[in-house]
Order: sequence, then C-alpha cells, then structure tokens
Amino acid sequence: MKLATLKDGSRDGRLVVVSRDLSLCQPVPEIAATLQHALDNWDLVAQRLQAVYAALNRGDAADTVPLDQRACHSPLPRAYQWADGSAYINHVELVRKARNAEVPASFYTDPLMYQGGSDSFIGPNDPIFALSEDWGIDLEAEVAVITGDVAMGVTVDAAAAAIRLVMLVNDVSLRNLIPNELAKGFGFFQSKAASAFSPVAVTPDELGEHWRDSKLHLPLVVELNGQPFGQPNAGEDMTFNFARLVAHAAATRELAAGTIIGSGTVSNKQGNLHGSSIANGGVGYCCLAEVRMYETIETGKPQTPFLKFGDRVRIEMPDATGASIFGAIDQTVVHYGEKSR
Repeated sequence: MKLATLKDGSRDGRLVVVSRDLSLCQPVPEIAATLQHALDNWDLVAQRLQAVYAALNRGDAADTVPLDQRACHSPLPRAYQWADGSAYINHVELVRKARNAEVPASFYTDPLMYQGGSDSFIGPNDPIFALSEDWGIDLEAEVAVITGDVAMGVTVDAAAAAIRLVMLVNDVSLRNLIPNELAKGFGFFQSKAASAFSPVAVTPDELGEHWRDSKLHLPLVVELNGQPFGQPNAGEDMTFNFARLVAHAAATRELAAGTIIGSGTVSNKQGNLHGSSIANGGVGYCCLAEVRMYETIETGKPQTPFLKFGDRVRIEMPDATGASIFGAIDQTVVHYGEKSR
C-alpha cells in the first residue's frame, strides 16, 4: 500500500492512504491519525489500512479527495531517529581516489553510518533553505526505509522483516562545511541540512519483483534545472542492503518504530568522466560531489559548481511503465531570508 502525510498546520500532519496511481487519497483518522501512530500500532492497523488501499484502487472508497503532492509533508515530518548509511562503496571509492587515498578494507565489510537530525524534516516540495551559497549546497538522492520496532543485536533476516515502508530522500549536504567538521573527529552536524522525503512511502510488497534481497532494483531519476542529471539503478553496486544497514544500526541499541535508515547516495560503477554522464551514455549521478570527483581525477580540479540560489532539483523513481511510484521530490534552493517574506 501507499501512505502519505498531508500538511494540516500541526507538526505531524494527517495520515492518508494513497491510490496506486497517486491520483486519490483518503484520510483515515478512525484508524490512525498520523503515520507514527500507525507504525506504533502496525500489527493492529496494517490490515485496516490495506483494506482502504484496496478500495481506493477498486474505485469504491468513500470520502476520497485528489492527492496534491504540493500539500504533502515528508511521510514522517519528524522521526525518533534518522540514520544514513553509505551503502554504495563506489561513491566512497571516488571520494578517496580524488584525494589519492586508499579505501580502508573495513569499509567493504562494515557499513558507514551517521545519525542525522530528525526533529524537523521538510516537505518534498519545500525549498532548500540556506544562508550562503559558499556552504557548497549539494543534493544527495537516496532510497530510505522506515522500520518497526527492532531488537538489539537483531539478525539480518529479522532486520529485513522489520522494514515497514520504503521512500526516497534528498539528504542535502553542505560540502564546504564538511572537511573542517570531520577534522574535529566528531562527525557531521552543521554540514547536514534538513532532509526532504518523497511525498509517498510504500510497503515493500507494493514494489513486487523490484524489491528483492532488501534492495530496490529500479533507476533513481534525478533532474537538475530541468535537465537529466542521473538515473543509476538503486539495486546495483549496493554493497550493504537495507537489512544489513538496519542490523548495523541495531547492533548496540534497540530501534523504535519510525526509525528511518538511508542508503546513502546511490552510485553505480562507471568508466570515467567522459562516459559517466547521461549525455555521454552513462547513468549520471545522484550528487554534485560525484561529478566533481570525476573532474578532479581526470582534470586535476572540479569544474561543476555546487547548487546556487534558484537552482531546482527533482528526484523521482518511475516503475517499468514510467508511472511515478513515490511521487516527486521537487525543490528549489532559496535564501533563508526569503522564508519570512
């Protein structure tokens, strides 16, 4: 089934069930007022939500309204936990190669993960606010999952069973703030802006054959200022699948229902700079840092700028027929001073 959260003036929004084609939705306050409430009581409400979903797709549901993706918040407007991995080692390899550094052997067996801010996500059509272009504003197109309750020390198989929903995310990074922050040896904080998630989150069964081995085997399509920028397959070159990432996050702690785990920037192995872009027959990129890495490796310095005010980012995943599965993340970079105007 497909679920979304509509903005209603409250912090947590209003849960709706969404039709498969994303055209209609139905509020379900008698079942669960919010997505977090549904996740907290999943065993009690999932079948009832599924029944509403079936009625929506049959065309005989009551009290339906058209779905306006611009009215959607991130499925979880705030979450108890947001942990982002770096499951595509190709991305890490490029970062290291660009500065002539080796990838530690442990990176291939032990996932990288950081804990991000989760108190206030932004909607899929909300602006990317920043105070300065000098921060090095970058998109990061990823896949993410939402879990149920997960026990400490969970097995990988049990972690796979705990995945409740799948969605997309733009995990905005402020690249020029990262080096000094990491040099302190204490991880990301200021260099990670608020993330935005796709309008719709879907259950893994809804993805059919494309969800296997706890990976989503479909291209993630990214546009920058209306031009194709990336279309790597999210199921390829993923060193650690989502079950492995969830188990890693739960190695020393329990995870509460509503925990979000991200894949990190989707990245496929490609030949070189001149063959990696979509224009040159490649699959392109899911972040600007990656094309800048190719440029540094091949020309000695990056040439592509980071995002500027007014730039527009669109992230979406179509199914085999071209229909949008999750709706689109569609954001424009805006100076924070414009927020109050």
